[in-house]
Amino acid sequence: MPTPGISSSWKPRVVGLALVGTVAAFACGQGTGTGGSAGKLQVVAAENFWGSIAGQLGGDRVQVRSIIANPDTDPHDYETKPADGRAIASASYVIVNGAGYDAWAQKLVDANPADQRRELDVGKLVGVKEGGNPHLWYSPTFVRRVIDQVTSDLKQLDPSDASYFDGQRSTYESQALKRYDDLRSQVKQKYAGTPVGSTESIFVYLAEDLGLKVTTPPAFMSAISEGNDPTAADKSTFDQQIARRQIKVLVFDSQNSTPDVQALVDHAKSVGVAVTSVTETLAPANLTFQEWQAEQLQALADALAGGS
Repeated sequence: MPTPGISSSWKPRVVGLALVGTVAAFACGQGTGTGGSAGKLQVVAAENFWGSIAGQLGGDRVQVRSIIANPDTDPHDYETKPADGRAIASASYVIVNGAGYDAWAQKLVDANPADQRRELDVGKLVGVKEGGNPHLWYSPTFVRRVIDQVTSDLKQLDPSDASYFDGQRSTYESQALKRYDDLRSQVKQKYAGTPVGSTESIFVYLAEDLGLKVTTPPAFMSAISEGNDPTAADKSTFDQQIARRQIKVLVFDSQNSTPDVQALVDHAKSVGVAVTSVTETLAPANLTFQEWQAEQLQALADALAGGS
């Protein structure tokens, strides 16, 4: 039976969510161009999940441009454009994921120096180096640290609006993130300890937060995340876990569905193991960070409720 308050399906689609009060006001800060109204801080985020958060924390005092904003774009292999360099050159604040995920973004920053610009490298902030799991936005703990750091940086860049930025953070954490936080709490309370499979490392941080037990061979997840072929032994182990229904749900990245991944998804469906998906960037692109994450959490909870 589906978990109360949780939708029954998830596919990349436009979700008709009502935005009210301050949540709607936050979204106004998420611009798409490098220009902006006079006096606004120009913020460039390498990826739109960080851009969404920065735009909501900055409100009407910032204009945000996210370089990776199209769900069909692979952040790992993005080929930069001259407009990206111009945007970073004129930015007051730049946010990159780091941890080896978007090396192209750091190259852009280094190639376009600016004395007064501040930069946030999320990997450095949270202590994850290249070679570690770079999907930092799937860790609620890391997200909170980013919220604190972005607020601090905006206050440093615009001291006269410090109290405004503190208010934005307070409302964002208590109101905008409420559904995201509530769903995580519900899943953890009901399904902690449940064995699940994941085709790549993108889901690991969130699974840990939810108390779920990811049984997939770590080397398999790393190989798929990095675009490599998993070993035959790891493929066999994962396939047997599905065949024996040793996992309750299979989670896969729908933006990185390789033949190996699709074969596992098909196998899981054929034996009655529930399947749900996540994405690397906002899908659809017009969602806020918290809407996107909440939709995926709803789909996961629904799969856990109906899985084997």
